[in-house]
Amino acid sequence: MGRRFGVLLCAEDSEFVKKRYGGYFGVFVEMLGEEGETWDMFKVCSGEFPKDEELELFDGFVITGSCCDAHGNDLWILKLANLLKKLDVLKKRVLGICFGHQILSRALGGKTGRAESGWDIGVTTVNLSTSSTLWDTLKIPTTLSVIEFHRDEVRELPPSAKVMAWSSKTGVEMFMSGDHMMGIQGHPEYTKDILLNLIDRLLDLNLIQDSHAETAKASVEATEPSREAWRKLCRSFLKGRLVL
Repeated sequence: MGRRFGVLLCAEDSEFVKKRYGGYFGVFVEMLGEEGETWDMFKVCSGEFPKDEELELFDGFVITGSCCDAHGNDLWILKLANLLKKLDVLKKRVLGICFGHQILSRALGGKTGRAESGWDIGVTTVNLSTSSTLWDTLKIPTTLSVIEFHRDEVRELPPSAKVMAWSSKTGVEMFMSGDHMMGIQGHPEYTKDILLNLIDRLLDLNLIQDSHAETAKASVEATEPSREAWRKLCRSFLKGRLVL
């Protein structure tokens, strides 16, 4: 029987992503899915969670980004943190992206909050920890570009976790806890058009200034995100192919 994975959807799909990619679920399955696998979606931001008795049926879960704060106390956020604690005990593989990275850290005992440096939007250079041999086995460079879209960050790592990557703006770009929990602050699943659409939406809502939007768009034009390397890293982690 093929492997089974779940996407814990933490945001409403934008009209753009729905039309272009069939929603964020489609974006993640396109990046991470392989032949013979089953992928299920749980819209946790609307209170739709896997049942406790179902958890053993899954090989792993992915937590998506969100416009909500991982340090917030909405009922679904607290419920999600509780679910992640259960998955940790079960040693299920969990990959957290952006908000998912932050809520995973919180669930494991870390602290999250607003980034002191403000919004990070655009294509950012991330440095992978050179003390790890993981990157050698994957044959990927130790410097990667990734699309970023966040104003919160992991302030303090859980006791069980170690920093796996950082950037000039964010101290914890990636962390691992054991061999089954990984958080990534950036958006390896995003395409440039998804980011450009989000920048325009922020501008329309007056959440960022024109100058910030221009700088972000310039970084998108200047730098190509390392999508294939991130795909390889995320797939290998989620499918248990990383040699730790």
